[in-house]
Amino acid sequence: MATVARSLYDDLLDVLAESVDARRLREFRLPVRRQLQVDRLLEKNRGGTISPVESAELDEFERFEHLVRMLKARSARRNAR
Repeated sequence: MATVARSLYDDLLDVLAESVDARRLREFRLPVRRQLQVDRLLEKNRGGTISPVESAELDEFERFEHLVRMLKARSARRNAR
């Protein structure tokens, strides 16, 4: 991630971590149908049968998961203070 983009994400994550319900965030999981979709894409990726469109979709899920993990970590640090 470029430095400017990283800084923008950091700014947003600070605001969200400050105002989020920590318990709800800790418990956040993808809805079952979305998780099944991710699992299917991961399986296709492992098997080498993933299409370019599906690969792009999997990339989006991975970016989303990374953002959620960063938010959870930031929220946990704030609540530990």
